Amino acid sequence: MKQNGKVLELLTRFEEMGVPSIDCIICHRGKRVFRHQSGFSDAACTKRLDGSERYNIYSCSKPVTCTAALQLVEQGMLGLDDAVYEYLPEFRHLKKRHGDKLEAVQNTMTVRHLFTMTAGLSYDTNSENLRLGKEETQGRMPTRAAMQYLARDPLGFEPGTQWRYSLCHDVLAAVVEVVSGERFGTYVKKNIFDRIGMPHSTFLLPENELNQIAAQYRYDPETKKFNLCGPQIQTFKLGTEYESGGAGCISSAADYSAFLEGLRSGERLLRRDTIAQMSSPQISESVAQTYTETTSSYGLGVRCQKPGMGTQCFGWGGAAGAYLSILPGAEASIFHVQHVISSPNQGLRSLFVDALLQDLQS
Repeated sequence: MKQNGKVLELLTRFEEMGVPSIDCIICHRGKRVFRHQSGFSDAACTKRLDGSERYNIYSCSKPVTCTAALQLVEQGMLGLDDAVYEYLPEFRHLKKRHGDKLEAVQNTMTVRHLFTMTAGLSYDTNSENLRLGKEETQGRMPTRAAMQYLARDPLGFEPGTQWRYSLCHDVLAAVVEVVSGERFGTYVKKNIFDRIGMPHSTFLLPENELNQIAAQYRYDPETKKFNLCGPQIQTFKLGTEYESGGAGCISSAADYSAFLEGLRSGERLLRRDTIAQMSSPQISESVAQTYTETTSSYGLGVRCQKPGMGTQCFGWGGAAGAYLSILPGAEASIFHVQHVISSPNQGLRSLFVDALLQDLQS
């Protein structure tokens, strides 16, 4: 692995754009071959990164949640084509928007629809029903209870007919709770975090550990300033007891890199055939017309390559700049983490894969 190659060049561009802190780990054939840290973990810029920092990784939570659910599929406790209402009865009689009116949903929402973001849900975390839930639960909004309010929101389309980024994986986390009989975060800790060795990862961080979170910023494109926004998960934390399967994981660079290697190597978390299914296209050609990325497709909770197009890889990214990619053929994984919402380097993260491949080949 070339230490001063294309990946470092890309990370240097991020630094030049003003990103306050960066941590990036690359593993190849089971060994860590690259790590680059820069910047400070505190707002006062007095403490340089040392690897102990924890980050809100936002949508990089999704592969963790999907892994947890796929474990239950492997055990025969959950089926991809099961109706969601079998586990969450409030999703049985759903409504959808049709112009200015509401009408009954005809297609049954399935677990597969949750995995593939085709359930018809939205990402409106401030809907009237969810606000009511926060009020009625005195701000707690436990994950399972939150679904009773979310299910009242009308769908945007019939399940299975379109792709739309949404709260699907939050619902999937609630399904995991019901099937496992445990709180979502408890199940994940026992079956993923403890198994892999991820002591700094959680879906519900105690208040007294918030000081371990690296300073978090929101970038203002007009002023070009990085403004502090506090350590808590922004927007997606619906209550003090809410464990968001789609955006609620808190982790460290080393922990999450270990998770990626656990997925890449197979067997430790999921069977190889399950990982192959997870990382291959799972949406139809008609649904793919509504998918947001034209050069890739979508699997079971991850971006993946279309057959015959480019290097086989799968992964996703988070709202504060975290990015992951697993390259099975190259026997490599990369995890980049930072803490800037709406960061100016957000659109450059897709360059990581080509940069990594060039460095591995040099």
